[in-house]
Amino acid sequence: MGKRLRKPLKKEKTYSEKIVKILSQNANKVFNYKQIAAKLDLDDTQSRNQIIKDLKILAAKKTIIESEPGKYLIKAVSQDYYEGTIDMTSRKTAYFICPDLEEDVFIPTNNLNRALDKDTVKVYVYNRRKGRRPEGEVIEVIERNKTDFVGVIDIQKNFSFVATANPKMYTDIFIPKDKIGEAEQGDVVLVHIEDWPKRADSPFGKVIKVLGKPGEHDTEIHAILAEYGLPSEFPIEVETYAQKIDTTIHESEIAKRRDMRDTLTFTIDPKDAKDFDDALSFKKLENGNYEIGIHIADVSFYLEEGTILDDEAYQRATSVYLVDRVVPMLPEVLSNYACSLRPHEEKYTFSAVFEINEKAQVVNQWFGRTVIFSDQRFAYEEAQYIIETKEHTIPQEISITGAPYQVSKEIVDATLKLDALAKILRRNRMNEGAISFDKVEVKFNLDQEGEPAGVYFKISKDANHLIEEFMLLANRKVAEFIGKQKKTFVYRIHDEPNEDKLIAMQTVIAKFGYKIDFRNKGDISKSLNNLLSEVVGKKEQNLIDTLTIRSMSKAKYSTDNIGHYGLAFDYYSHFTSPIRRYPDVMVHRLLQYYLDGGKSVDEETYESKCLHSSTMEGLATNAERDSIKYMQVKYMQNHQDQEFLGVISGVTEWGIYVEIIENKCEGMVRIRDIKEDYYTFDEKQYALVGATSHGLLQLGDEIFVKVKNADLVKKQLDFHFIRRNE
Repeated sequence: MGKRLRKPLKKEKTYSEKIVKILSQNANKVFNYKQIAAKLDLDDTQSRNQIIKDLKILAAKKTIIESEPGKYLIKAVSQDYYEGTIDMTSRKTAYFICPDLEEDVFIPTNNLNRALDKDTVKVYVYNRRKGRRPEGEVIEVIERNKTDFVGVIDIQKNFSFVATANPKMYTDIFIPKDKIGEAEQGDVVLVHIEDWPKRADSPFGKVIKVLGKPGEHDTEIHAILAEYGLPSEFPIEVETYAQKIDTTIHESEIAKRRDMRDTLTFTIDPKDAKDFDDALSFKKLENGNYEIGIHIADVSFYLEEGTILDDEAYQRATSVYLVDRVVPMLPEVLSNYACSLRPHEEKYTFSAVFEINEKAQVVNQWFGRTVIFSDQRFAYEEAQYIIETKEHTIPQEISITGAPYQVSKEIVDATLKLDALAKILRRNRMNEGAISFDKVEVKFNLDQEGEPAGVYFKISKDANHLIEEFMLLANRKVAEFIGKQKKTFVYRIHDEPNEDKLIAMQTVIAKFGYKIDFRNKGDISKSLNNLLSEVVGKKEQNLIDTLTIRSMSKAKYSTDNIGHYGLAFDYYSHFTSPIRRYPDVMVHRLLQYYLDGGKSVDEETYESKCLHSSTMEGLATNAERDSIKYMQVKYMQNHQDQEFLGVISGVTEWGIYVEIIENKCEGMVRIRDIKEDYYTFDEKQYALVGATSHGLLQLGDEIFVKVKNADLVKKQLDFHFIRRNE
């Protein structure tokens, strides 16, 4: 008789991990074995007995606490539980960011537990031993960053799904049949997540707005706004309220103000500007100094606190400048008419008036409400022409009127003197350690249908710097005036650069023969300026400009004044653009309140408003960036058969990013599409290395590419690799 085969022992089932998870998610609650079993949907005797056994073992190991007989709670191990935010990757994994931790914590896909990008979460951190990368598990989603998403709807017989183009949104959204609304198959829609049941793979939502068909111009622009929760129009009640505001100039109000209508005053703005929120006045004084007024639209005079118009402006916090349109903070009746400092019209303004000597030093200053009359409207190109030629006749080719015209001697002389003083102010700033960011801006020539007909680059010249320096002067002096009184105020602050980012940047720029001096704060700003001036006109300029900006901290609004690193100012605020920025409105109100002898206002209230303004500014910046990407993809879609010379702007394990030199459009060449050799990514060299030729494809190399795919919805370009530029 043969040997009987022994059955392998069945592994005993344990619920320890699930018990710890339940107790962790309910950190301050006490549970008995019946409540644990109910949470696990277990009601058989064998499972309940196992739960009782596991609870005893966990308590013996001191993983959990038996607070009283038969009742358990998680041991409070505060060093393992943290609150912070989720930063999703495009690979369905994430990093947990928490100021209390030295490094970001990796969150695997199966530990996300329904957390989405930028959600505020509670995380259990493990693997914290030396030499091991810390990992974490989301225990609780404390607050959703957003619940509204844009995507394309796929309608089935009894339900629908909405898939978003956002690579960080790792799940589609389930839409029940009765919550599709008026959406049709393939529409771009805005959906609201209502719930995410524990056992569901996808969140449940409803369609709240149909935006149109994918790829259509208006659909994609509205989709960009909706993605960031930005409005595309004003509510009818806000428009109605704005239309009823009395915008006439009254003698009774003029009497309360400093009357500067007889002082030479003019504006310098982009040629396509519709709102002019700042003007300069100029007068030579008998003592040889100059009285220079920086006059800003008195928006706070019309925008009364507590009204629906003010509430709407606060919620928006900023105008949004997309490629083909402006979404204003204020209705047009104010932004383009009543508050706009249009030529040959009297306007109410809030002014900073300085007495300045030949060395561009401020001898005296005055702040208050004024009334002005603008004698002239210039485009930057016209003012630049005067600065370069000293001519009085603006030629037809740059004239905003479409015809040549004469400029008075007084205005030409004023422009030239203001330019000379601005150059001194700028030089002084640079000597103090300010960083000179003159990054090239991509602009599009649009045809009547809003289609991109061509690309051009906006470059700052003397006329731009003239306006910039006097606006900076006003912003700085207003902030200094209140700051030295130690009263609560709205500052524009900018922290020192992140040293880790600078070190990473040094690795990249070293490949081009550049270096940063890290010895002290002054040396860093000096070497960054040298770097930015060295790369002007070179193929790597845009890459290095971008890397430098990314290494910087983000400027933001705060009542806690830490100064402005990038401008090298101890005091700085935003006073000069209240038509398009709500913080400037707050600054005007606070300045007038303090000029009237008011006591310091509540800091916490204004810090909350600063945080909201900074958040909205960030969303607007993202929307503006997306609109440029969209237009770049659309432009390249019309040039699919053309070869372009580009520069490698990024290298990854899956391919290279290439920026086309003539239009700054960036796309990817997939590693599998480079047929001249078999390439692999070398992390140390930050390059792709050919297996046969050992040739490198690295940052700054020039290659020829052709459009492979232009995806308007995802705003992505894929290129074919054609050849190197030998």
